[in-house]
Amino acid sequence: MAEQDGKQVQEGNGPDDAQFLVQKVYVKDISFETPNTPEVFKMEWRPEIDMNMTNKATPIGDDHFDVVLTVTLTVKVGDKVAYLIEVNQAGIFMIRNLPADVIDRMLAIVCANILFPFVRETVSDVVTRGGFPQLLLAPVNFDALYEQQKEEGKAQLDAAAQANANITH
Repeated sequence: MAEQDGKQVQEGNGPDDAQFLVQKVYVKDISFETPNTPEVFKMEWRPEIDMNMTNKATPIGDDHFDVVLTVTLTVKVGDKVAYLIEVNQAGIFMIRNLPADVIDRMLAIVCANILFPFVRETVSDVVTRGGFPQLLLAPVNFDALYEQQKEEGKAQLDAAAQANANITH
């Protein structure tokens, strides 16, 4: 036991200690479409890549959360879609004895960082099996994305509050 602010604090893996565990990592859904094959294989390979990513966490009881990182890629050559791939990579995480704001941050950042390498591997494998050159997704800074989303959310709330203030006056 350690003493903190005159109180004894239990150290170790007690029932009140903060806990984080990865319970399971799994693929929830994969979609791969090649609408313009085989014609696209004859074209010079200069792809334009559009990537969209979302992260959603759902409480599933007893301090457990199902987190789904969805990555959607549309790859075009010229004006033709070469392929579209969407991967929903999921994980079940146990997070216990932490404040709600810390849990939100962990779900958005830590869990996404754990799931992303699985998404990256799946995308690379499926694209290659589809007959296309390997596609390696660049690393993602989930810390920066989380902060950006918080700022955007705050700006939207501020704008809504301002609009409401203008209406009431």
